Amino acid sequence: MTTYSTQEVFAALQGGQFGSAERLARQQLRQRPQDQDLLLLLAVSLREQQKPDQALAIFAELTELQPDNAVHWGNYATALRDTGAMTEAEAAYTTSLKLAPDNAEQWFNLGLLKLQGQDYLGAREALLNAFANDPQSPVIRIHAARACSACRDDHRVDELLKPWRHWVPLDAELQFELASLLLALGEANTVKELLEDTLRIDPFHLKAKLLLGSVYERVNRLQDAENLLQEIITAHPDPDEHVRLEIAHQQATLAQRQGDLATARAILERVGPRNPGDYAHYYVLAGVCDKLGDLSAALQALEKAHASQLEEMRVVVPYRFAPDAPVLPTAVTRVSETDYRQWPKLSAPDASQSPVFIVGFPRSGTTLLEQMLDAHPRLQSMDERPFFNILVDQLANQDFQFPQDLHKLDQRDCDELRKAYVSMACSKVPRRWDTQLVDKNPMNMLWLPMMHRLFPEAKIILALRHPCDVILSNYMQNFRSTVLAMACSTIERLATAYVTAMECWLEHAAVFNTNVFISRYEDLVANTAERTRQIADFIGIEDATPMLNFDQHARDKGYIATPSYAQVIVPVNRKGLNRWVRYREALEPALPILQPMLDHWGYSVD
Repeated sequence: MTTYSTQEVFAALQGGQFGSAERLARQQLRQRPQDQDLLLLLAVSLREQQKPDQALAIFAELTELQPDNAVHWGNYATALRDTGAMTEAEAAYTTSLKLAPDNAEQWFNLGLLKLQGQDYLGAREALLNAFANDPQSPVIRIHAARACSACRDDHRVDELLKPWRHWVPLDAELQFELASLLLALGEANTVKELLEDTLRIDPFHLKAKLLLGSVYERVNRLQDAENLLQEIITAHPDPDEHVRLEIAHQQATLAQRQGDLATARAILERVGPRNPGDYAHYYVLAGVCDKLGDLSAALQALEKAHASQLEEMRVVVPYRFAPDAPVLPTAVTRVSETDYRQWPKLSAPDASQSPVFIVGFPRSGTTLLEQMLDAHPRLQSMDERPFFNILVDQLANQDFQFPQDLHKLDQRDCDELRKAYVSMACSKVPRRWDTQLVDKNPMNMLWLPMMHRLFPEAKIILALRHPCDVILSNYMQNFRSTVLAMACSTIERLATAYVTAMECWLEHAAVFNTNVFISRYEDLVANTAERTRQIADFIGIEDATPMLNFDQHARDKGYIATPSYAQVIVPVNRKGLNRWVRYREALEPALPILQPMLDHWGYSVD
């Protein structure tokens, strides 16, 4: 009888002759039925021939023959995953990792399994372990970033993807994943180029085309978005359900941007959400119904949006649902005057060498102010960046508690933190060193103690707007921030968050004697030229004229990473004033909660 060597079986596999490899392996196994090398080659040949159940049986046999072999358990786990036995697959991966805890490949496989099962916290842990054991792998870093993004851990996503320019070009699918992640970080202009490059690699990559169409809309290239969408529709006259829904939603968005609200609503109501967890659909529908004056439909859509978003939050941040969880964790602990007196006196940049900070509760007009300042050649902004959150998180790794331990920071600590701040700013915008930096992040109002510790002379603009308009606008927004998403879950909770944030700001601003200019949205709209001149005087700029051309400047920028990206590319108008009055009945439960701040800032609800 003819005999064959194991090497011949392997050669057949290598040559893609999977049927021959199976036949050769089975012949030899008649003589050596427990030869693990042959069994492994047989299992691989079966898997490559799309015979998952037969492959699974062989992989299971290998774990019985050598139960301490981590590779066998990993292969068995993957085979279980291929057959849909997810629970058993997870147990097998866990066994493999107990035997070989430094195996990056098995951590990676376990992470993918958990991603598939929407266990995002577990996926993040597994994939970060894979990254720790193989930090140079772009594949591992990108998928670890996927898990972190699902957990809204955007700072870690940013860290994982930092070297991405050294990885490209990647295969089209992986490059598409990279582009999707960078888009979530607000890098739309970069993503546009990356997706265009992806389509040069694979001109038929449909997901990349669809994403590029939505990116064109986000960077205000509406005609390009419409042309690409039409190209997709022509090339795919009978698309699958996922593609059909995505096309419809993009058509609705473009109709809305072009002012055809009736068409946008009709499309959205006809097709429904993309999937059961697509709460973004209901936010868009609510916005369209609001503009059409159908307030009841808008509120119904918002109820569905928040309910669905909360279900995701229960998975992503379950600890925020504890009965005693604060609505704004950062605002819980305050710095008193007694605490402040314990801070050592340190040298720091003067006002001209410090950033200009724009703060205020979200939807108070901060983006309008930012675009005005950024339009001036002596100023440079960078969209919203949570730099102070990141700095405090880094300190937390050293058992630092914010704000209680701010008195522990000495001169060297503060110098290093300022360097880190500048480094992060330079990583986000091509820094023009003849300009003063503008840092706009509404919720930096809660980080005032850290801002003051690093930049005590900085000039700060506090954006104000009628609290009821602010509450309504926030309730209608789809925030990526888990803190804001949770705060906006109900109108009453949102009002509590507003009052808490304002009380925190007012208390700290008094303690630090903050150099602040209060910019009321209503005054800015009513007398734009005068208020702009006053802001310029506050900052120390003689000519405010360039700031009045902010809308053209914003259009030239393309991408603006805030929900108001479509509003700040048009001149100042009065559309945002007193919108809340139409929704007074829905806002009625929030009015007693807001009353202290209505009184403090002098706003009326009569």
